[in-house]
Amino acid sequence: MRTLHAAPLLRLSLDDEPRPGHAVLVTGDRVGAVAPLDELTGAYPEVRVRRWAGTLGPALVHDGPLPPAPTPRERVHALFRLGAAAVLADRVTDPALRAAAARNEVAVLAAVRPPALVVGGRADLAVFGADGSCLATVVAGRLVHRRA
Repeated sequence: MRTLHAAPLLRLSLDDEPRPGHAVLVTGDRVGAVAPLDELTGAYPEVRVRRWAGTLGPALVHDGPLPPAPTPRERVHALFRLGAAAVLADRVTDPALRAAAARNEVAVLAAVRPPALVVGGRADLAVFGADGSCLATVVAGRLVHRRA
């Protein structure tokens, strides 16, 4: 399944200059292409297009303690509301929390890495509003959070 994620601005990394009019093609759990929206819709006319307000870019790596919540599942979903798709291994040592992270395809990393959108890489995306709040999070190609 292919989905095209488009927003007024796109960043390939957190320090990248915003690119207007670009989009990300997600194929399964991978980034299939990053290009101008017009090019991608022309090349893939049947693709589902999700249009987001804000700035689209890589999902974050959460390097602090997971947000508090009543259950491990809710703690993982609290990450998604922050725009994160990855955590550090030393923050998910509890077996129930680690299992919840695995079930939701959260990447568990040994060390912090700079988030980036790379063709062929895992499709972990986030959309942030002008106020910095997370509007949507995609983990391994699957929409896991959308602000109402």
